[in-house]
Parts: sequence; C-alpha cells; structure tokens
Amino acid sequence: MKIGIVGAGNIGSTLARKLAACGHEVKLANSKGPESIQALANEIGVHAVTKEEAVSGVEVVILSIPFANYPDLEPIMSKVPEKTVVIDTSNYYPGRDGLIKEVDDGLPESIWVSKRIGHPVIKAWNAVLAATLADKGQPAESPTRIALPVAGGDTYAETIAQDLVEDTGFTALAAGSLEDSWRQQPGTPAYCTELTLPELKLALQMADKERAPKNRDALLAKFMASGSQLTHEQIVATNRAMTA
Repeated sequence: MKIGIVGAGNIGSTLARKLAACGHEVKLANSKGPESIQALANEIGVHAVTKEEAVSGVEVVILSIPFANYPDLEPIMSKVPEKTVVIDTSNYYPGRDGLIKEVDDGLPESIWVSKRIGHPVIKAWNAVLAATLADKGQPAESPTRIALPVAGGDTYAETIAQDLVEDTGFTALAAGSLEDSWRQQPGTPAYCTELTLPELKLALQMADKERAPKNRDALLAKFMASGSQLTHEQIVATNRAMTA
C-alpha cells in the first residue's frame, strides 16, 4: 500500500521501518522538513517528504505527533480524500499537551482528533511502548504474540488498520467504535501492558473511564520520579500493577 506517515519520532519512525520492510511504499515527514530525516529515510528505505506530500496520493495516512499539535494539521488534512484511511497513534498527557477541556470532560481522544483535523480516524498503535513496537513483534502463529487494540467507526478503514498492525508483528483486536476507544487510552489496563489476545480482551472490558485519568497521572509521576532507572520490563510491570 501507499502510506504516508506524519511524525518521525520513536513510534512514527519505527512504523515506517517496519511497514517498508513488509513491502509498503512509505513516505515519512516531520515538522522540521525532509532534509532533517533524509539519513533515516535512506537507512530504512522510505521517502523523506514534506507533510503536504506525505498526505497526498496515498491510501493510508498515519499521524504520530504530539496530541496538542493536531489542530496544526487541519489545513493539510482538509484536502485528504474521504476514502483515505487515517490512523491516529497519539495519546493525551495534560502535563505535555496542556489542559484540553473536552478531553478532560470525557471526550475520547481520537474523537477530539477527528474533529480537529476534519477527517475521521482509526485509533491504533497508541497502546504500545516504542520499544515494544520495535523489538517484540512475533509471527502470527506464536502463542505469546502481543495483541494491540484497534478502534474505529468505519469497517473498511478499521480492516486496513488491523492488517497493518498485523504486518508490524502484533495481533490486531477490533476494540469497538471511536466512542469506545477510551478503553485503550493511558491509564487503562490495555495501555502499554503487553498482553496476549485473551488478556487484551479482558483488559478492555475491565477499563474504568473515571479511574483512567487518575492512573495516567499517577503513572507519569512515578516514571518521572524514577528518572531513567526503570527497565522496559519494570515499566510494563508498573503499568499492569497500577491499572489492574
């Protein structure tokens, strides 16, 4: 497929690398311009482009930028055809993004994103740590393969997103509509906890909408207090313990 990725941070660049390795034609853009990511693009076999070029002439657009920056994309996303599948990988963290009243009042993050950019989105790859995405993909037949939730309101777009999640080495679980996507937001049992498919199904059911933001903020405070001392395994274990 022809895929454009806006955002070349840990998640965006890892997705570009993995999807290109699967044979997809990938264009990658960031906020600084193509020259700043040309070396990365050459290394992983993708095209370094502007944001405008990344969302033009593609079948799928993957948005992987800081949550508060989505309104900045409205001018270019308003020109994206309705049939183009748009996938949102972002998460809301008030300490980084500033307070956003609609989301704080309970509007699911990806519905807010859809409203800001003027295009419906599918929520995927938001509930996985960058290191997990980079290193822990497994073949489809593996009994310990990690599952990732995919939420959206369009059957075709959701199917495309699920197929791409599978390409990156994870089992895709249809997690309901965008209205249900709060169940995979930060602070829930499904968020960055490296679960198998049966475990993820249960985790989504156990999500508590009122408790999730409190868990999110408590986890962030704990991780910031520990600095860089926690290992990846300890981060996953802490997420599991504090959201159970």
